[in-house]
Amino acid sequence: MKFFEKIKQSLTKTRDNAAASLRGAFDAFTGANDEFFDDLEERLILSDAGADFAARVVEELREIVKSRGLRGAEEIKTELAKLIAAAFPEAPSPLTADHYSLSIVLFVGVNGVGKTTTIGKLAAKYAAEGKRVMLAAGDTFRAAAADQLEIWAERANCGIVRGKEGGDPAAVIYDAIAAAKARNCDVVICDTAGRLHNKSNLMRELEKIDRVITREAPDASRQTLLVIDAVTGQNGLFQAKEFSKTSAVTGVVLTKLDGTAKGGIVIAIAEQLGIPVVYVGTGEKQEDLIEFDAEDFANAILE
Repeated sequence: MKFFEKIKQSLTKTRDNAAASLRGAFDAFTGANDEFFDDLEERLILSDAGADFAARVVEELREIVKSRGLRGAEEIKTELAKLIAAAFPEAPSPLTADHYSLSIVLFVGVNGVGKTTTIGKLAAKYAAEGKRVMLAAGDTFRAAAADQLEIWAERANCGIVRGKEGGDPAAVIYDAIAAAKARNCDVVICDTAGRLHNKSNLMRELEKIDRVITREAPDASRQTLLVIDAVTGQNGLFQAKEFSKTSAVTGVVLTKLDGTAKGGIVIAIAEQLGIPVVYVGTGEKQEDLIEFDAEDFANAILE
């Protein structure tokens, strides 16, 4: 299933929520007047896209409509979709290494956002493409995380390195890189802890992991993906800011877009932090992790 259809399907509940539906502004369209633009701006804010972004985009849309003499709802909607899509930086693939070098994908994010499940889906995707994958169960503070990751490793027929509960996460990453080199793997996917109640310690752990990767795999292709639960709304933007202070976040994975989440938070993250969206999770199945497409996403939320 293509990204557009998958996103349309996953956003059904979102679109049914009239307060958050951008499409609702066009359903009630009677003309490109102040009432329409004010309603559109309010709906953008309610979608968690951010007040600044909403004001700027609606003003740009006003100018386009005026300068081009647009009158129909569909042609105005098309221009809005272009403006929304333009907010997203180009999203590179998180795996850029070939079979002769190592690629390391480090996952960060708070507990409960779906990091471990996303890692499992990505491992299965890479394995299906013929890549040799090693998983690193770096969330040593939550035993269930390592157990869950081990299940995914079995499903994807890939290797996994895990440590003792409460052990040093950086040591697990170290061992995983060593094992990947020994087995001539193509990619190492690393899980990490996500405790908010002890944020300073968590950030120090991430800094230590970063140093280990830099030392042990200086020539590896590296990506750091921040996983954000779409349901959290504006709190997702706060999380992105916090993790960006410690980790060189290169991309965002938006999960749980299959519920009543508004999803506009990814617009705010892309707009304010300049971080591209790489993947979107739309369900619990292995195939429910799809590569992000800005144009399709913009069109889908307006459908």
